[in-house]
Amino acid sequence: MILIVGATGTVGSEAIRRLSSLNIPVRALIHRPDKAVSINAPGVETVVGDLDHLESLERALDGIDRAFLISPLHQRQVELQGNFVKAAQRAGNIHVVKLSGLGTSLDSPILSGRWHAQTEKQLIDSGLPYTFLRPPFFMQNTLSLAPSIAKNGFFESCIKDGRVAMVDARDIAAVAVAVLTKEGHRDKVYPVTGPEALSYNDVAEKISRVIGKAVNYRFMPPENERSQLLKKGIPEWHVDLIVQFHTALSEGLASEAVDTIEVLTGKLPRSFDQFAREHADVFCGR
Repeated sequence: MILIVGATGTVGSEAIRRLSSLNIPVRALIHRPDKAVSINAPGVETVVGDLDHLESLERALDGIDRAFLISPLHQRQVELQGNFVKAAQRAGNIHVVKLSGLGTSLDSPILSGRWHAQTEKQLIDSGLPYTFLRPPFFMQNTLSLAPSIAKNGFFESCIKDGRVAMVDARDIAAVAVAVLTKEGHRDKVYPVTGPEALSYNDVAEKISRVIGKAVNYRFMPPENERSQLLKKGIPEWHVDLIVQFHTALSEGLASEAVDTIEVLTGKLPRSFDQFAREHADVFCGR
């Protein structure tokens, strides 16, 4: 049986849907019983647990041989995901597939990249079989630009002219399912990208074509972006991380597209043109 940690998130919920459609036994870790209603795939078992409570993780891992580890950004991310690694060690020979991200390395310029690298090291040191998936940037992140696009006809960021090989979260889930259900992926590290690296000017042009209205990208200096995010009430630590992330993208840290999705799933990754067409109503403000 496969355990999905982060079962109600964008990637986790899609992974569950795909596993369910393949009639593969899957268990979803949820924080509260009422969250079970959001797991609408047939034949999926739910279990209440929390990365902050080791005992609940041990219960969730009972009878599991493969697990997909996803968790949202958190100041205690290394500790929380480390709890899962400890629980998996106690449970036995569990193959852990971990979703990491942009700039994963112990000396990364991005704090979240260092967090992911620390957890990856814990998994390597644990002796458990592992697979690391490293997508740089979700296409779904651009949906947060939709309100400004719909209202003002432009969006702003400090990514500047950086090119980003952004990837659809659904394709990340497809890779995860392939890794979780097929042999040959133990102790591997896979970068996961879309088919092309795009600047935000490219993104603006593609959205313009889809919604039939001019959309422009405007560069915003990092200090201005930081100030705007703080005004929205986003915690300072998270704002710092976002600005680090965008600065790294502006410097080309995610500019290389790779063929992992096609190689592992046998299907071409979604392009941003496809993504924009599917979400045209969102970008129009509907």
